[in-house]
This record gives sequence, structure tokens and C-alpha cells, in this order.
Amino acid sequence: MALSLNNYISVKIPELNRKNKFCSWRVSSRCNCRFIVSSSLFSSTMSTEDQSSNYIPAAPILLPEGPWKQVPGGVTAAKGFKAAGMYGGLRAKGEKPDLALVTCDVDAISAGVFTTNVVAAAPVIYCRQTLDNSDTARAVLINAGQANAATGDAGYQDVIECATAVAKLLQLRPEEILIESTGVIGQRIKKEALLNSLPKLVDSLSSTIKGADNAAVAITTTDIVSKSVAIETEVITTDALVTSDLWRSMVLTAVNRSFNQITVDGDTSTNDTVIALASGTSGSTRISSLSSYEARQLQACLDAVMQGLAKSIAWDGEGATCLIEVTVTGANNEAEAAKIARSVASSSLTKAAIYGRDPNWGRIACAAGYAGILFHPNDLRISLGDIILMDKGQPLPFDRDAASAYLRRAGETHDTVKICIGVGNGQGQGQAWGCDLSYDYVKINAEYTT
Repeated sequence: MALSLNNYISVKIPELNRKNKFCSWRVSSRCNCRFIVSSSLFSSTMSTEDQSSNYIPAAPILLPEGPWKQVPGGVTAAKGFKAAGMYGGLRAKGEKPDLALVTCDVDAISAGVFTTNVVAAAPVIYCRQTLDNSDTARAVLINAGQANAATGDAGYQDVIECATAVAKLLQLRPEEILIESTGVIGQRIKKEALLNSLPKLVDSLSSTIKGADNAAVAITTTDIVSKSVAIETEVITTDALVTSDLWRSMVLTAVNRSFNQITVDGDTSTNDTVIALASGTSGSTRISSLSSYEARQLQACLDAVMQGLAKSIAWDGEGATCLIEVTVTGANNEAEAAKIARSVASSSLTKAAIYGRDPNWGRIACAAGYAGILFHPNDLRISLGDIILMDKGQPLPFDRDAASAYLRRAGETHDTVKICIGVGNGQGQGQAWGCDLSYDYVKINAEYTT
């Protein structure tokens, strides 16, 4: 599966009385920090009536432990955000929503992280150029059905026309609009259907949970669940501004710890996009240092939200029966640990063994060894759940029936298989997430456009 991560992230750090939205704060006593994130991937839909749950349920969001709690509301949980989702006739089958719009009442400090695929989709190219020329944005329009990738100059012109049309309806400048697409590569946007739907989509904008839920479903493709999350935590500041350079650095770090650490089949989509918007309205002290306490709190919350969404994406992999979480410790640094973890999570042989409930730890050791990171084989330690399979480079006797039962229980309940790997005595630790590889994966992808 080529993950088309058309994600949008809104971040709010309001006071107790729920001040403003996105990422703004002012130095104060105690306050609530709310981050709202909604993620799009595969297919589903809903109408602007309250029907989002009629198409697909919401995903379980597997947040890491930390000083935060999940709160309702998704992308509109913070005041000032509006969202809408509706069916606009872009999908090839069914009448699930296929258009979503998220807006911010003020100029939001913007950041984007995009696919490394050379055959980048037209909306990816457009968003890169837009963010290069501006630190802020006001709205994100997302369509499902057509990826608008590998569509040449005509596909890029479609993006321009869509952005211009949205800007006119919202009374904004076209360069304040960001565009994302997900769907079949090689197909241009069904532009006439999209443009005809825009007035209704704009009229449907709402700060309600329903608006957020509708948008979350509209930006899916082959998903069996929609994905959005909001978390809240206490910090020392509220309503302060975060500088553009700092915000973009923090978003990139969070993406590298989350979306860039998930894999379903190793493919890199033409459309992968994460857009993060942070708005500050107080005009007070800016957060401008990565080493500050406030920045560390913000980074931790960004990491948590993106990891929660990233894990739900892998959990929802096509045909998957369980999530695979790989944790690597003892590496020289975080980057090396993360690379080993991703190598194991990406291993087709490991994924197939887990689907077969076969505790074949040799495949795990093999994938760790070809990750491209040097470590001494005598330092290798591997465990599956609570069962230690090898230590200090030596295989250990273990209860194969118990290990198989652990994998079987995870598959029966769509739970998590935890693989822990030690490679030395360093301080580097990293994680990656994937899913098992089932027969259904081939069936789903073999019939994707037929």
C-alpha cells in the first residue's frame, strides 16, 4: 500500500477558558495545551449531515503515555477551526464523502513535510512552492478519488484553479490555500464535480465535532476506519507565538518520529503530505528556542499526536490483522535506532511470519542486521512481547507454543505485537510501526482500480 498521508494538524495551546486555536500562547500561570490533529488516508465518506459514522468507524488512537489526555473534537476541538466534509462525486464507487475543507480564522504559521518520491503529485509540488513563499496559510482543501499525480502540467493547472475557486468563496488570496489529494495515480481531479461542490462545502463549514468527523472520513481511501485525535495537556504558557523556523523544525522532527517510521509494504506514495498550522493571536512573547521548556513541551505533544495517528495508519493497513511495534535500544543515537526499527518493521518475511503466528526470530535478526547500522552481533537481544528469544547474540530456549499464542491473540483482537531489540549500550532509542502481511493485502491491491 502506498500511504498517501494527506494529514492536517491544528494545534491549540489555550488558557483554561479555551482561548484561541492552532498554536498560540502567552506566558501565564497554568493552562491547557490542546493539539488537534486529523489524518487522511484511504477511502470512505460521509455527507454533511451527521452520517460519518454510517460509513466507517473511528480508528483507535494508540497514544504514547505522557502528561496529556485525549479529548473529543478532532481538528475543530480548538476554537477558531472549522471543517466540513461531503460527497462531491469524485469517487468512482459509492457516495461516501470525498471532499474536505479545513479553515483557520486567522493567518496560521504553516509547516509541511512531503513525499520524497520524485514523481510527486501536483498538489505536493504546489504546496511545497506555496510554503516556500509564505510562512502562513488559511485553509486546506482535500479530495479523495484521484491522486492528481503523474498528470503533468494539466494536473498542476487543476490545482491552481481549485485553489483560486476556494479563495474566492472564502474571500482569501489563492496563495493562502493549500491543496491535497489522495486516490488513484495518473488520474486528474474531477475538476467540474469539485468546483460545483465547493459552494455547498464552504457553506457547511462548522466548528462542531460533526464537521471534524465528516472531514476525517472524506479524506480516506481504502481505510476501514477514519483517523483524528485531539489531546490536552498542562504547560506553563498559553497564547504565545511560535516562530516559523522553530515550528517547521519541530514539525519535521515529529514527522521523523512518527509518519516516517511507519510502513505497510515499503512503498512511498506520490502524495504523502503532512501540513501543520499554528496560529498566534496574542502578539506576545514568541517561543523561539528549541531548548526552552515550552518548546520541549510542544515537541512532546506534537510527537504524541503524530505517533498516535501514525500507529492507527499502520493498524489499518490493507488486510492487516495486527499492529507491529518495534522498539530498538542501545544504539549510538536516535537516528540509528530508528533506522534499525524501520528495517525490521518493513521486512516482508517478518510481517509474513507474524501473520502466520510463527515466532521465527531469525527474520527479525536478519532485518536488524541489514539495516545499514553497525553493531556487534554479540550485543543483539530480541524479545517478542515478554518472551526473550535471544540475548547477547545467543539463541535462547523458549516456549514456541506460548510465543505463537501471543501472536495469535494479537491477530484475533487486532492488537499490537511488540518486538524489542537491543543492539548495545548506547543511549539511542527509536521506534517504528508496521502491520502483518496477509492474503487480503494482495486481493485488495489487485482490485484497487477494477
